Amino acid sequence: MAYTVKFILINKQENIEMEDEKKIADELHKQQKFSIAGAIGQAGGGGMLKGASPIPRLDQARNQLIEIVKQHCPDPSGALKSILGRRIKSSTSILENHLADPKIALVEILQALLDSDGVLFDFVRQVDMRWGEMYQERPHFQQPGQAPHQDDEYTHESVKDDLTTLLQRVQKNL
Repeated sequence: MAYTVKFILINKQENIEMEDEKKIADELHKQQKFSIAGAIGQAGGGGMLKGASPIPRLDQARNQLIEIVKQHCPDPSGALKSILGRRIKSSTSILENHLADPKIALVEILQALLDSDGVLFDFVRQVDMRWGEMYQERPHFQQPGQAPHQDDEYTHESVKDDLTTLLQRVQKNL
C-alpha cells in the first residue's frame, strides 16, 4: 500500500514538472520573433530529419575520403595529404557518380594522378609548393627527366610510390 501511494505522488510530481516545462516553453515561444531559420529548426526537431543526416551526402563522401587519406596515406610532413584533400574536394563530378561507395571515387582520383606523368608532375609541384608554405622554406622542384634534389622530400618517384601504396590499400578494402 505504501508503494502505491509513493508511486502516485511521484507521478503527480512528474506531471507538475512537465506542465511547468510546457508553460516555460510556451512563454519562450511567444517571446521569440518569427524567422524562417527558427521555423525550419522547429520542424527538424519535430522529426522532419528523422533518419536522415543534416549533412549533405556529397559532403559526407568528401569527409570520408579525406579521413581515409589521413589514415592510410604515408606522408609524415602532411603536404601530400593536404593537396590530395584539395583534389578530393574539387572532384565533385567524380564523387557525385559514386555516392553509394565513395572509395570508388578515390580509386578514380588516384588512378587519374598515376596514369599521366604530366598530371603527376603537376601534382608533385603543388605538393612541393604546399610543403614550402607549411615549413616556410624554398621548395625543391624536380623537373621531368632530371634527378631530384637531395633534400627534396617530394620527388616524382616518392609521390608516385605513396599514391600507389594508398591506391592499393583502398582497393584492398573495397
